[in-house]
Amino acid sequence: MSIPFPEPYVNRSRSSQAYLDTPPPVPPKPSDLGHRYSRSELSTPTQLHHTASTASLSSSYYHGEDSDYATASADSHADEGLPRELTELSLQSEEGVLNFQAGKLPESEQEWYKLVPTEAREALGKKEVQRQSNLFELFKAELDYVADLQAVFDVVVTPLQNSQPPIITQRYLKGFISEVFGNLHQILQQHIKLRDALFVRQREQHPFVISVSDIILETTLKADFRAAYEIYIKHYPISESHHRKEVRRNDKYRAFIQSVSGDPRIRKRDLITFLSRPVTRLLRLNMQLEGILRHTGEDHPDLENLPVSLDIVRDLVKSTEPGIEAAQAKVKFWALCEGLVYQKGEMIDMDLYDDSRTVVHAGPVARKSRSSTAGTSWADLHLALLDNYLILTRNETKSSATVKRYLVSRPLPLAFIRLGSFTDPPDARKEYDKEGSILGLRYHNVPVYPLTVYHASNKANRRYTLYVTSDEVRRVWKSKLENAFGVYTARMEGNMFFSPHTLSDGFFRTTGMRMSSNAIIRGKISCAAPFSIQGRHYLAVGCTSGIWVSQRGREVVDFKRVIAFPSPRAIAAIYAHGEKIFNKLIVHDESTLNSYPLDLVAKVAEGKADAKSLSSSCEKIAGQPKNVVFFRYTHVGPRLLLVYAYRKLLQVSLSLQVVEVLDISESNIAPKRGLSFGRKPAEQESKSFRPYGEAGYVPKDAYDVTALIKTIGVCTADGIVIADPTNLMRKPNVVPNLADASSNMPMATLKSKVEDSKPLGMIPHGEELLVVCDSIGYYVDRHGLPVRNCGYMKWETKVQSYAQRGPHVLLVSEEFIEIRLIDTGRIVQVIEGKGIRLLYGGPGQDAVLVAMKGEHDDAHGVSDKIAELLETSEIQTAHPTSASADLWDEFDA
Repeated sequence: MSIPFPEPYVNRSRSSQAYLDTPPPVPPKPSDLGHRYSRSELSTPTQLHHTASTASLSSSYYHGEDSDYATASADSHADEGLPRELTELSLQSEEGVLNFQAGKLPESEQEWYKLVPTEAREALGKKEVQRQSNLFELFKAELDYVADLQAVFDVVVTPLQNSQPPIITQRYLKGFISEVFGNLHQILQQHIKLRDALFVRQREQHPFVISVSDIILETTLKADFRAAYEIYIKHYPISESHHRKEVRRNDKYRAFIQSVSGDPRIRKRDLITFLSRPVTRLLRLNMQLEGILRHTGEDHPDLENLPVSLDIVRDLVKSTEPGIEAAQAKVKFWALCEGLVYQKGEMIDMDLYDDSRTVVHAGPVARKSRSSTAGTSWADLHLALLDNYLILTRNETKSSATVKRYLVSRPLPLAFIRLGSFTDPPDARKEYDKEGSILGLRYHNVPVYPLTVYHASNKANRRYTLYVTSDEVRRVWKSKLENAFGVYTARMEGNMFFSPHTLSDGFFRTTGMRMSSNAIIRGKISCAAPFSIQGRHYLAVGCTSGIWVSQRGREVVDFKRVIAFPSPRAIAAIYAHGEKIFNKLIVHDESTLNSYPLDLVAKVAEGKADAKSLSSSCEKIAGQPKNVVFFRYTHVGPRLLLVYAYRKLLQVSLSLQVVEVLDISESNIAPKRGLSFGRKPAEQESKSFRPYGEAGYVPKDAYDVTALIKTIGVCTADGIVIADPTNLMRKPNVVPNLADASSNMPMATLKSKVEDSKPLGMIPHGEELLVVCDSIGYYVDRHGLPVRNCGYMKWETKVQSYAQRGPHVLLVSEEFIEIRLIDTGRIVQVIEGKGIRLLYGGPGQDAVLVAMKGEHDDAHGVSDKIAELLETSEIQTAHPTSASADLWDEFDA
């Protein structure tokens, strides 16, 4: 039986082949043995005792049912004259056996026939001589095996642990020894016991060893014995990989390994030889037991015991094969990871060192390109399918034997891969002959078979047609890809961080091809806001036909229109914050910003009040002559601030205004204020909002506001303007600060990426902020300077909006929602849909709400679905602490 990786070198003795296939060596003639003992010499007490113990071996070893065999065997040998001869011989080999077991016998003398008198061999017969040779080979193999394992600890492990100065840094030494030598000490202890038991039997029964099957069976039945081998063999490829890696990178370790090879116990053998000994020992033990069984007599009890031991050993070898293959795959995976060379500046967290990562399939591929001058050219590449990514690289082998794998394109997450054609007819590739032409221009055409994969969100620009050498290879690739997709999908569905839960699908409809003439079309959903009042939960939804509200538990039952303003651009529901009650539904309707009592909105939705009363309660926050462009609200300490940008007629730049939302009790007793800040009487109508500082100015292309801790960020085409909401007239900072790009190459690379992207906002994260753009993300410090060596992450899709929940950022595009870790940008989940829009993303820890194309397309029109993304696992919420809040004081200075 073979294992699925090359069998390492095994130190075989010169007699190892004899017990397997060939007859035993021809015994020397009696005349060649020299002195023969006389009867008087044979009668010494020591020799008589040894002879007696040997002659009575059958009766002392066998009992019960086997006693019949012992008697019959003794009678049989008596017929051949064996017992009589043995009792008359002085077994001078006793001293040789003791020397053999003590390791003092020269290797050339370590043969059974050299330790046995000629008369004994002649009396046994050819088959039994072969069996005794097999048994002796088992003793010798066990002696050598234990000696080799002990040498590993005496010559390598202990000196490594005690070396001064350290060969391997003390911090990593313990882990290195654990990874390379694993549980080898457990295997050594098991085999010391086995060797000692075999040696006792050999001393008792030599030169005619009846059986050792009971010892082998008892050993192989031990759970500790089998477990020790399973653990070690399955880990072996990883052990070898760690050793080889350390040899390549650590000059001290390499010199140490070379120096110990001169030790007599090592005999210039590589450490890999010793590490692989347990891997091959079971296979060799299996062959030795087969040899003993093959030369065992028909009535011998070993015919019952040995097959049991053989089955145990075979099953143990077989059970380790999947583990070996998994470990080999892990080693290949590590080699791939360590050789990857990324594009300069790009940060990609593929979660490569997770325990579950593995290479599913890999192999060479070719890629064809055409140019007007050179015609068709081919590039030889390497395609690796991981369990979470597909990687295309150009490999180069350096002098150090380390393979550098240069990424040809960004790795493709399995969630975004789609399969194209795998059945196109083969193409022809020219291969030039190395011989047979003086000019070297002779060539022949070789068929290559195309396969196509593409990125689901960028079908045109990220489409890869690759070529393999045969249709069979192409079919294997397709099968591996499909299986990997299935496993990945199942894993993601069973480990979702955010679970999509449909709230409504069918109430809101848009026009469709199958729509009937009397269909009720409420229009496309544009915004939504959840809110709660006195334990009752509601959902407000803005669409083409106005604002609709429904009371909800787990499911949304029905909606009722509460405000008829068409196509609201954004809404926000603010009921309470801390001990304060605000009771506001803020509606951005075209160019105006209005407020409605939230409790009255709920009553209208429940049919307890009419829409006219709600309309009459409208409170204008801003409007003509101000055209409101966008708004956001944020909490600064106990205050709730509303930030909005507006543009007046003929005004080029945008004005930014902050107003404070008043608590209900405060707004009810607040007197009407006179003119302040140069405001006209028409602008002083609001009782629930009061200006908070002077108005400021932002670039004309500003389009959104992101709330930080004590500051706000205004998103513009040229970056994010950091402003103080309490004093908008203060000179703002701009993020990112790329002033040193001319002299800093990484910063220059980041600048080129930033210029091609649209900033959407920022997320505070420890001492950094993650800047979220539509195509990339990057980190800055509190001064706006890029950190992490100006690295950036490229999103898989063109992002339209985002939301933060705990340690995750949810990037929303038209067809996908990428859920990534804020800390590294690693993709942890992907949600797919059509026409996805972010309806509600915070602040707070409410479920994120999204709209997308629904499941219905019928006579009532095409449905627009509302889904909430519920967190499925307990995640610590990142609440700002006083320390983290103080971190942003510089923006407030």
